[in-house]
Amino acid sequence: MQYNSQPSPLLTTNMEKALATFSASTATAILLLASTLYIQGVEGSIGVNYGTLANNLPPPAQVAHFLLESTIINRVRLFDASTEILRAFAHTGIEVTVTVTNDQIPHLTNIGFAQEWLKSNVQPHVRTTNIVRILVGNEVISTANKLLIASLVPAMQTLHTALVGASLDSRIKISSPHSLGILSSSSPPSGGKFRQGYDTHVLKPLLSFLRATNSPFMINPYPFFGSSPETLDYALFRPGSGVFDENTKLSYTNMLDAQLDAVFSAMKLLGFSDIEIVISETGWPSLGDSSQVGVDAESAAQYNRNLMQHVTSGAGTPLMPNRTFETYIFALFNEDLKPGPTCERNFGLFLPDMTPMYDIGILRSTVAAASKFHHATYISVLTIGLLIISNNGDNMLC
Repeated sequence: MQYNSQPSPLLTTNMEKALATFSASTATAILLLASTLYIQGVEGSIGVNYGTLANNLPPPAQVAHFLLESTIINRVRLFDASTEILRAFAHTGIEVTVTVTNDQIPHLTNIGFAQEWLKSNVQPHVRTTNIVRILVGNEVISTANKLLIASLVPAMQTLHTALVGASLDSRIKISSPHSLGILSSSSPPSGGKFRQGYDTHVLKPLLSFLRATNSPFMINPYPFFGSSPETLDYALFRPGSGVFDENTKLSYTNMLDAQLDAVFSAMKLLGFSDIEIVISETGWPSLGDSSQVGVDAESAAQYNRNLMQHVTSGAGTPLMPNRTFETYIFALFNEDLKPGPTCERNFGLFLPDMTPMYDIGILRSTVAAASKFHHATYISVLTIGLLIISNNGDNMLC
């Protein structure tokens, strides 16, 4: 077989077209791949709960520097409004959510107290620390404290008035996290309902406030606490038969989706399906009591890794498709002073020396390694494509 030393003009044109077509398609593929990597890297979507009920934690300044320089986490939720921690996060750009503790809620219904709380805990830091949200209490309805529950929405409204007075209402939003205990029914997901009495007297005015202020409804779903030996795979996002909702004819492949959709259904029943849902807490312990199932580092890593991939994938849930969820993993560290069973002290992602309890892909080195892999894949695909074009050209030169 003889090969011409110079390709004909027609052949050159065909090769250029093929190369251009391949390059365009490859560029498109790489852009899609980059966007997928961005989603899987969860930059901007995954936050962490920074609890401090421990006697062995590193200084806040060290924590802030670690999160900024070594992880892809750029949102932090605090359970108070610690001055030391807020100063530590100054100039980092990390979004910070602070909390008014439950015991302060009744006082917060007074405008003078609300203004003073704002002046003491938030305003000194707004120029340097990226405070984006104030949470009024935590799981207030689950406390069954009548005074706290009755004061919740008025406290949120009064604090918002104080924010307006300080010209901070467009920058800082107000909400309040809830446990799944606010539901009287959660199965099937389409039949989710808020507890009677609380639905119209507390949650309806709370949701009205959130809509008026463009703030999210915040929920603390924990598949861990809803799991059993029979539903462990379902709770950990493992493949399985899942759950079928007879009302909607929709299938559920994981417990988190079912929990979120139960909350969505309850909101929809009150006419508030338009309000964004934020996962303010969820996680899985790496250690627990012998009577508990699936309490180990492997299960914790699997849950949190699958959680991150799922909530940032854009898949959404069966009733809320094609969307992502702002999510805060519980928790940054193990907290050795927390009361309750062993698992309560072992939800942490990191040890006090910043060593990961397990790998879920939030360290920047992990993202960098993934990026290098995709870059190498691109080069390999491009090389193969050029060889294919070259071989096709060689055949045309016969």
